[in-house]
Amino acid sequence: MASGIDTATAEAPETAARPAPHYDPDGFAPPAGRAHAVPPRGRRRAWAGLRWRRLRWRPFRSPLTRRIVAVNVLPLALLAVGFLYLGRFEASLVGQQLESLQTQGRIFAAALSEGAVLDSPGEGELLLPDLARQMMRRLVEPTRTRARLFDVKGELIADSRLLRGNGGVVEVAPLPPPSRDALLGQLADTVHDWVGGLVPSREHRVYREAATAAAYSEAEKALHGQDASAVRSDPRGGLVLSVAVPLQRFQQVLGAVMLSTSDHEIQEELRTVRLELLRIFGATLLVTILLSFYLAGTIARPIRRLAVAAQRARGRGGRIELPEVASRQDEIGELAGSLREMTDALSQRMSAIESFAADVAHEIKNPLSSLRSAVETAARIDDPEKQRRLMAIIQDDVVRLDRLITDISDASRLDAELGRQEVSPTDIGAMLEALVEMHEATRTGAAARLVLDLPAGRPLVVLGIESRLSQVFLNVIANARSFSPPDGEIRVRAVPDGRAVLVTVEDRGPGIPEDKLTAIFDRFYSERPAGEKFGTHSGLGLSISQQIVAAHRGRIWAENRLDRSGAVCGARFLIRLPGEW
Repeated sequence: MASGIDTATAEAPETAARPAPHYDPDGFAPPAGRAHAVPPRGRRRAWAGLRWRRLRWRPFRSPLTRRIVAVNVLPLALLAVGFLYLGRFEASLVGQQLESLQTQGRIFAAALSEGAVLDSPGEGELLLPDLARQMMRRLVEPTRTRARLFDVKGELIADSRLLRGNGGVVEVAPLPPPSRDALLGQLADTVHDWVGGLVPSREHRVYREAATAAAYSEAEKALHGQDASAVRSDPRGGLVLSVAVPLQRFQQVLGAVMLSTSDHEIQEELRTVRLELLRIFGATLLVTILLSFYLAGTIARPIRRLAVAAQRARGRGGRIELPEVASRQDEIGELAGSLREMTDALSQRMSAIESFAADVAHEIKNPLSSLRSAVETAARIDDPEKQRRLMAIIQDDVVRLDRLITDISDASRLDAELGRQEVSPTDIGAMLEALVEMHEATRTGAAARLVLDLPAGRPLVVLGIESRLSQVFLNVIANARSFSPPDGEIRVRAVPDGRAVLVTVEDRGPGIPEDKLTAIFDRFYSERPAGEKFGTHSGLGLSISQQIVAAHRGRIWAENRLDRSGAVCGARFLIRLPGEW
C-alpha cells in the first residue's frame, strides 16, 4: 500500500562523473574563466590571501565602526566643551573679585580719611597728598592690587606703581608669571590655550592708561559719592578689574580711591579647573573609544565573518558553520542562525531540485520509450487488430504522460505557492465533516464507507492554508480507499494532542510492508493493489502531502494496524498539525 499513484519504482539514473570545480582552502572560488583550472600552490595562496585581506574586518576602514565611535564621542565632546566654557563660573569669580576690591577700597578710603586729611580751621578738610601717597604704598603692599587716588578735581595725586623720590618718579611694573619648563606643563599650557581659543568670550571695553578720573567711569561716579566698578580688556591679554570708592570726611567727598587688578588669579583658577576637566575628558575619551571599538568589534566583526561565510557558501554551495557567532544570545546570533538556516534550506532546495529533475526525467522516459516502441512497431505491421492494440497503448501512454506532467507541475509549484499564500485559522473538524459528507454523497456500489469520529464540543483549529490541508486529507483518504476491501470501512478520527491536532485515517486493507513505511512518501514511489491498471497514478500524492504538512510545521507518518493476534489488519496514516489555542 502506498501513495495513490503509479506502481513503477523509480530509480535515479546514474549521472556521469563530472570534475568538481576547484576551490581554494579558504573556500573562495577562483577567478572567472578558470573554474576547473588548478593554479600553482603559491599563486592560489596569494589569491586567497588577497580576497581574505579584502574581506576581513578593519576597524579604521569600517563605516559602522566610525559611526559607533562618532555617536559615542560626539555627545562626550559637546559635554566637555560645555564644561570648558565655564561662563557662569568665571562670572562668579569676577563678581567675587570685584566685591573683594570694593571692600579693600572702603578700607583704604577709611584709613586715608582718618590719617591723610587735615582739619584746617580756615579752609576746612584738606587732603594731604604726600601723606596719602605714603599711606597708600604701605596699605597696598600686602595685596596684589594697584591703588590710585584722585583729588576732588579728578587729578591723579597718588599711584602705587609710581615711586616718587629725589631722583624723580619711578614706575613699578609687575613681573610676568614664571614659565613652565617641564614638557608636560608646556603641553598642558598648549592644550589649554588651544581650548581657550575655541571657547567664546564676552567683549569688554579696552583699558587705557590715563592720569585723570575723567577717563574712568567708576572714578567719576566715586567723585560723586557712589561706589562703582568696571571690567575692561587688557591689550596685553586678560581683563582689568577695577573699583572706585569715594574718599569722604563727614559726608564731604575729598577724592576717590581706585583699586584695580588683573584677572590673573581668576585665569589661574579657570586654568586649573579646565586642566582637571581635560584630564577627566581625556581619560573618559580613551575609555569611550576603547569601548566603542569593543562594541564595534562585537557587531562589525561578526557581520564581516558572516559576509565571509556567505562568500564561502556561495562558492561551495554548502552549509555555513559559525559556532562562535551562532552561539551568541543576541541579534547577531539570531542573524547567524537565520543565515545558517537559510543556506541549509537553499542547499536542501538545490539538492531537492537536482533529485526532482532526475526523477522527472526517469519517469517521463518510461512512457516516452513505450510510445516510441509502439509507434515504430505500428509503422511496420499491417494487421489491423495489432494496430488497434498498439493505438490503445499509445493512448494510455499519452494519458499517463498528461497526468504525470500535471502532477509534476503541481508539485513544482507547491513550494512557491505555500510561501506566498497567507495562513488563517482553519477548523479541521468542519473540514473533515465536509469531506466525509461529499464522499458519502458520491459513493457508489461497493466502495468503502467513511466513518468520522470527532470530540464533542471542542473545535479543532490550526493555522494553515485550507485548500492545501484539504488536499492532504483527500490524498490520504483516496489512498486508503484504493486499498480497502469492497464494502469496507475507513475510519477518520481527529483528537487534540497537547497543543496540536492529531488526525488518523485507518483502513482495513493489506497494510504496508515494514521496510516501506517511509519509502511510500518518496517521489514517484508507488505500490498499488494487485489487479489495478498500470499507470493510473503518478506516485506523487503522498509526497505532496508530506511537503504540505511539513510547510505547516506538522508531521505525517504511516504505521500498520494489528489485531489481537498481532497480525496486520490494515494501515493507519497519522497527521499531526500545530493547534491554534
